Amino acid sequence: MTGTIDINSDVGERPEALADGSEERLIRQITSANIACGGHAGDDESMTRVMILCARHGVGIGAHPSYPDRGTFGRTELDLPADLIEESVCRQVGALVDLASKLGFKVRHVKPHGALYNTAAHHERTALAVARGTARAGVKPILFGLANSKALEVWRKEGFTAVGEGFADRRYEADGSLRSRRLENSLITDPDFAARQALRIAADGKVLAVTGEEIAVEARTICVHSDTAGSAAIAERIRRLLADSGFTVAPIALDR
Repeated sequence: MTGTIDINSDVGERPEALADGSEERLIRQITSANIACGGHAGDDESMTRVMILCARHGVGIGAHPSYPDRGTFGRTELDLPADLIEESVCRQVGALVDLASKLGFKVRHVKPHGALYNTAAHHERTALAVARGTARAGVKPILFGLANSKALEVWRKEGFTAVGEGFADRRYEADGSLRSRRLENSLITDPDFAARQALRIAADGKVLAVTGEEIAVEARTICVHSDTAGSAAIAERIRRLLADSGFTVAPIALDR
């Protein structure tokens, strides 16, 4: 097996992870970091600290905007008009872009968080608001979205490089969506199981749904959530298995 695969994680969300060093242990194992930029978590200090860690370890810097909802950590879908979603995304992405510019860094990608990610995957108006909010922030980065989703189609029509994402630490439903965190059997915390799922996504473009069906997952980047128990160990196992199987583990290159 050959090819290049990216490993990403949502970071800058928990101050305690920055304080105890666990965030850096995770960042060492990934190639792209989705940095919370104020919607569900994060502030100027955390964004700055995480970007410095990313630069230290050669990790691509990305923005992780969400619904403006710290109360539920961005995991509740909000009934907002498209212009307010666009404005919120612009403000969040713009905050990271401005800080990155001051530090001499570049924001390479954007990945929506939580409910905004899941809504954009099937709702064209929301996906369009994410793209236009990102463009208003003055950048045209790669957009990460759920593999085979409506969001990817919308973003490509808007002129973005959009790549499908698979998940190593989450279970899938038969329709290709992620199993809700509110349900049992939604998370994968065993490093070996997560690594095997990641390898199957990378090598075969397939994953086994909770109901037993084999479903297509066309992905160029694979996510490990930073708040999954043992996330650094999971990411390390995934990276090692992918490399041992012939894959180059590296950030995705812009197509332009």
